[in-house]
Amino acid sequence: MTTHYSLSSRSSVVDTPPWPEPETTTETRFPTGFVWGAGTAAFQVEGATRTDGRGVSIWDTFTAEPGRIQGGDTGDPAADHYRLFHEDVALIRSMGIGHYRFSLAWPRIQPTGSGPENAAGLDFYDRLVDELLAAGIRPWPTLYHWDLPQPLEDAGGWPARDTALRFAEYAAIAHRRLGDRVDTWCTLNEPWVAAFLGYASGQHAPGRQEPAASLAAAHHLLLGHGLAATALREQGAPTVGITLNAQPIRPNSGTVADIDAARQVDGMRNRIFLDPLFEGRYPGDIRADLAEISDFGFVRDGDLATIAAPLDFLGINYYSPAWVAGSAEGVEPALLEPDGAGTAYVGCGDIAMLRGTEIRTDQDWAVDPSGLTELLVRLAVDYPEVPLYVTECGASYRDEVSTDGAVHDPDRLEFLAGHVRATHAALAAGAPIKGFFVWTLLDNFEWAYGYSERFGIVYVNYETQTRTVKDSGRWYGELAATGSLPPTENG
Repeated sequence: MTTHYSLSSRSSVVDTPPWPEPETTTETRFPTGFVWGAGTAAFQVEGATRTDGRGVSIWDTFTAEPGRIQGGDTGDPAADHYRLFHEDVALIRSMGIGHYRFSLAWPRIQPTGSGPENAAGLDFYDRLVDELLAAGIRPWPTLYHWDLPQPLEDAGGWPARDTALRFAEYAAIAHRRLGDRVDTWCTLNEPWVAAFLGYASGQHAPGRQEPAASLAAAHHLLLGHGLAATALREQGAPTVGITLNAQPIRPNSGTVADIDAARQVDGMRNRIFLDPLFEGRYPGDIRADLAEISDFGFVRDGDLATIAAPLDFLGINYYSPAWVAGSAEGVEPALLEPDGAGTAYVGCGDIAMLRGTEIRTDQDWAVDPSGLTELLVRLAVDYPEVPLYVTECGASYRDEVSTDGAVHDPDRLEFLAGHVRATHAALAAGAPIKGFFVWTLLDNFEWAYGYSERFGIVYVNYETQTRTVKDSGRWYGELAATGSLPPTENG
């Protein structure tokens, strides 16, 4: 068994992982009722950004700024899902996938982020939900996947408390229209990205670089989650959760400096969201680390109780672990990630981020399925009795349509098989995992990377909008149908 240093949310370091290695020599079978799904996000797939009364989002504004997005790409046409959703639902059904995780575009439903709703926007999601249900596919909507209405950003954005209040109003509007047919709701997708890439590093919309404001944004995103969850439950929503991009943080060595670096990064990546959600408090060590940046005066009486209302599930988006060292001193330059901890990890600027593995995706992201097992077991131990879903897991590779008309993507297929086995290993260790959603259904607009990266299990020709199910899509459909993986050939 490989030995790692693993930092738990209680800031202890263990030398021997408490998780098993995935079994590859026997059939990997999941329990009956395990959820298999695929996911998308509104701004990444819908296109039609100026259609049927949709308002302007921060991502529309951000992509219009020269130099922000690779290739100068924008959210149009994306995968044109707004016009082609009938075809896309038919594809989901043809692959045998029974659950579809998608996001609602706030500016399509409420163009200014407050005030009157947009009937045409709600009608679109009405049609999408009906189409899914008619095809026997369960809808899993997420209320917020980063597309804040621009007028709310103009009024202060997520660092402003009022945005959380407006988010709860929007949640109530969406549920009033769809709640008679949708029973599982996710409030936020990856608030870490929205807060810290949006307001600290500026790599994502709205492109601000304001460390103190990013901490206020993180709190108001959590408050918005709590207020929205309350609004949904008051209207009868039976299942409400949130999705985080939590990540295993591994110190480069057992030195005091490296272990403390892992503690800090773990706090700013994971515990700053997990502890308020499940323990009703911010981590004391992180507040102390950040004392010179913020006094957390944005936390008002009652906020943490609202945030910590019981969750019906926790979604986890996983791509790779992070490896950290106390500094870059003495580390070979080739082993370093180019930006270090960067400005996204507020208060961690001297910490070095390491590449970790030689196996990389075409996007140059580390590939390490063991990190998924590690993360799921950690969450089950530190925050017990909360059902877990892997709500995103996937990889970008440079796919092409072959001369035979197919899209052969063996690297993605291997990536997914490894991470499905890693999920099963965590399940076997006792983690309460209820489902797995592949990221993503369709090749799409990949945020700052534009259309240069392809994560889909369905290939999209952006010139013709022709869809081609990749080998990984057919493989994943078989997995969803059988709930099992055969042993590996070399097993």
